[in-house]
Amino acid sequence: MILAKKLITLGLSGLRKGSNAFRGQVLSAAPARLQHDQTQQVRQPNPSTRPETSSSKTLMDIGTRRIFNEDHDLFRQNVRRFFQEEVVPHHKEWEKAGQVSREVWEKAGEQGLLGIMIPEECGGVGGDLFSAAVMWEEQMYSNCTGPGFALHSDIVMPYIGNYGSKEQIEHFLPKMTAGKCIAAIAMTEPGAGSDLQGVRTYAKRDGSDWILNGNKVFITNGWMADLVVVVTVTNRDAKTAAHGLSLFLVEDGMKGFQKGRKLEKIGLKAQDTAELFFEDVRVPADALLGERNKGFYYLMNELPQERLLIAGMAIASCEFMFEETRNYVLQRKAFGKTVAHLQTVQHKLAELKTDICVGRTFIDNCLQLHAEKRLDPSTASMAKFWASDLQNKVATQCLQLHGGWGYMWEYPIAKAFVDSRVQPIYGGTNEIMKELIARTIVGQK
Repeated sequence: MILAKKLITLGLSGLRKGSNAFRGQVLSAAPARLQHDQTQQVRQPNPSTRPETSSSKTLMDIGTRRIFNEDHDLFRQNVRRFFQEEVVPHHKEWEKAGQVSREVWEKAGEQGLLGIMIPEECGGVGGDLFSAAVMWEEQMYSNCTGPGFALHSDIVMPYIGNYGSKEQIEHFLPKMTAGKCIAAIAMTEPGAGSDLQGVRTYAKRDGSDWILNGNKVFITNGWMADLVVVVTVTNRDAKTAAHGLSLFLVEDGMKGFQKGRKLEKIGLKAQDTAELFFEDVRVPADALLGERNKGFYYLMNELPQERLLIAGMAIASCEFMFEETRNYVLQRKAFGKTVAHLQTVQHKLAELKTDICVGRTFIDNCLQLHAEKRLDPSTASMAKFWASDLQNKVATQCLQLHGGWGYMWEYPIAKAFVDSRVQPIYGGTNEIMKELIARTIVGQK
């Protein structure tokens, strides 16, 4: 409990690298290869003293769920404080601007909230998966989708940590952990979305360099990005498209690399989603991430974590929307009583809570599996499609329970409703998720 007392005194600064005792698990990896990490439990949670979500006072209570321990609870308190103090007050302003401030990125870095799962020896915080999940959940509990922290920390950074050279790791990861280098990953193209084998962006050799041409679209963090992992064809004659993809690290300011407009979306208003254009961009040989033509293999390795992340954020959003709606119907009057007195409303709340708690149990199980490196792609696809579909169901029904006020932007449920809609689309559409799951059922490759 020594560290817990220190964290109470210092706040989030106790989570910076050099203070790794707070974690439920310690990642002890060889530098440059996160995928070989072996996790070791430091403090086992006591399941008998930790209620599950279904028996908690609210679905967002701190101190619940057997996958967490007291150190995670303390971390959650500090993360919740960060979002309430540093994000919520500014989010409306960021929605109008179409992006968050760089200042909030650096504040998150100062507080140890970026690069949580990256080992300290690689320039990260050195925390565990469950600590990263706390970060995802608390962002959704704040109902502020603008900061692209999760994509930066838990999607892009692992590519560099797992496949990057020693020089790439030392150059980029510490700056990314500090929030001074914002990262994005560029997969989607106008003609290639969930099917990565349809990528057309191409890089050809020119001496020891590469010349990169193509364009990407719907890139989260794209406008603010200092560094982009670009999925690129490097062998057009490969036996399959999957055997000809590579990943490149492209930095802002490289000649020929242009950012298009910030895309105007129906939701995620404060998140800077952009088009990216590459016109004869000369990329040095040391910007190749991993081995040439191994990009599809790397993507397949990392996509389960991305899909689990989407699922975790989806369930957390469901929990937020449920509590927001519960509070509303307990206060709103109709026919001389609160709306909560109506049996049809009570039954709807009962249905919603049951669905959410069932989903939470499955997602927590997936988190546990992933922490043990046992989450297979099919199960991750199940989590992503089921949780994001549920998120949209909950959003629709919770908005309905708000009546006309639910359609007003000033009410949190309205923003949660439009922000939910993209979840079944990105990270691979849910139709593709079902295709991937089905292949394991009928034995197709």
